[in-house]
Amino acid sequence: MAKYTLVKLPGDGIGGIVLEEAIRVLDAAGLDARYVEGDIGWEYWCKEGNPLPQRTIDLIQKHKVALFGAITSKPKGEALEELAPQWKNKGLEYSSPIVALRQHFGLDICQRPCKAYIGNPLNFVRRNAQGNLEEPPVDVVVFRQNTEGLYGGVEWSDPPQQVYDAFLTHPRFKKNFGHVPKDELSISTRIFTRKATERILRAAFEHARQFGYKSVTVCEKPNVIRETSGMMYAMAIKLQRQDYPEIELWNTNIDAQMMWLTKSPENYGVIVSGNMFGDIVSDAFAGLIGGLGFACSAQINPETGVGVFEPTHGSAPKYADYRVSITNPIAMIASACMMLDHIGERAIAEKIRKAVAQVVEEGNVQTYDMKKLKGSPEVTSQGAATTQEMARAIIEKL
Repeated sequence: MAKYTLVKLPGDGIGGIVLEEAIRVLDAAGLDARYVEGDIGWEYWCKEGNPLPQRTIDLIQKHKVALFGAITSKPKGEALEELAPQWKNKGLEYSSPIVALRQHFGLDICQRPCKAYIGNPLNFVRRNAQGNLEEPPVDVVVFRQNTEGLYGGVEWSDPPQQVYDAFLTHPRFKKNFGHVPKDELSISTRIFTRKATERILRAAFEHARQFGYKSVTVCEKPNVIRETSGMMYAMAIKLQRQDYPEIELWNTNIDAQMMWLTKSPENYGVIVSGNMFGDIVSDAFAGLIGGLGFACSAQINPETGVGVFEPTHGSAPKYADYRVSITNPIAMIASACMMLDHIGERAIAEKIRKAVAQVVEEGNVQTYDMKKLKGSPEVTSQGAATTQEMARAIIEKL
């Protein structure tokens, strides 16, 4: 019997390709695990009318830990058009299965580390005061509240009358939108709860304390979004004063943060945000360390131990159709390392991270993105490594 049983969720496009390479690396590093595959993604929406079948939920419920590849999502009209005939005209609506997983299992703690690898040709550089190029060290961990906010799914087009009437009770809605016909309105809500907000704030402060970061930055917009962003910042002030006085609390607006991260990214350590702004700021910092080919994530419910680990890149379906795979698997491999941390296999995680760092620093094996080539099937003839070759190079370093 293997020590661990892990759920693998290939999903769509390149998801299955990078996931298989990550598993090859895990095997080579000595993880004693067997994998059971769960059905998720566009294929199951089209043929079953459900991109997240109950059988997959049951698998994750049983085994607690899942490695996830990528998901394809399409606009409402296209999603309905691609349904199998027997599922059309039954009132079905496509929604992202990964968002559904987060909400079903309460995976409200999303952690996205953005740490630059030495020697990565894609790392952010700038000019210093003397006009010389310098490469600031980027080591940021974004904590994103994962189940609420704008991703909560509470939204309407042509809202029901009772919803419309409720909004009319707000004086600003009545003044600015009360004259708009109901059928011309689309409304999305941004809901924060105190419990979930405290959990993500505390997770950020605990991480800063454990790993020696000097600051936690709340990245929101409390000067405009006064109720939700304002609540998060007010709670952060109270929490820092009571429980984490040794850690500095910083406050930035999301728009200003986009400017400051390219002026002085080395100033930031742990950043915490709501769902949408956390998504934005984590992708922005990922751009400073090489882009989505290096961007990993963990989504965890600390109470139940359920965790889903995935790269933050998409499914890139056109790349999945190439005869030779060219996708950078490092983001998926780094996500697998976060899974290893979660299950207590830190020694194996560090061994893999060290191997990845050695391959990147040496620069002998680079995928097309690292060579700054346009993604196309021809890149391998220009010296770019395939997905499999990159994984092989990492395995050799183990």
